[in-house]
Amino acid sequence: MSTIQFIKSALETSKGSMMGLFEDLKDAPLAQPTTSGGNHALWILGHLVCSESFAIHQMVLGEQSNPVADWQPLFGMGSSPQTDPTLYPSYAELQEAWEEVRAHTLKTLDTFTDADLDTPAPGCPEEWASWFGTIGKVYTAKIIHPTMHYGQLTDIRRALGRDRLMA
Repeated sequence: MSTIQFIKSALETSKGSMMGLFEDLKDAPLAQPTTSGGNHALWILGHLVCSESFAIHQMVLGEQSNPVADWQPLFGMGSSPQTDPTLYPSYAELQEAWEEVRAHTLKTLDTFTDADLDTPAPGCPEEWASWFGTIGKVYTAKIIHPTMHYGQLTDIRRALGRDRLMA
């Protein structure tokens, strides 16, 4: 298996694990994991869409455009989840957007060789270089980012009184 093939597999595995939880929570997209608030499923889904689109379009490709740039204030770094549903796109719209963003991520990955993964990410801010400084590092972050939020989704399920999915 090449590194590119490994990245594709890992991207789809991390996304697949999240989609089951998102599907389970679509009837309660604004439920929060604690009585003190926290990231709800709708915000997490939008956040994953926005961060991946930004990472690929701007950091990897060095483009100024980002098809979901209008959502950055809602879901980007520094945003806070709100419980007013009128502030957000629908759950279905965000799920569709993640499919589109992920398709673009994989299409972009297909343009690289394993050796290209060590080249600098042209749009990476200098202060983020330790995490995103190369094309490979950006893709690594896109593999692990969903799993960083996985536990939040399982906490939401528990707060809603739902049974564990795995024993």
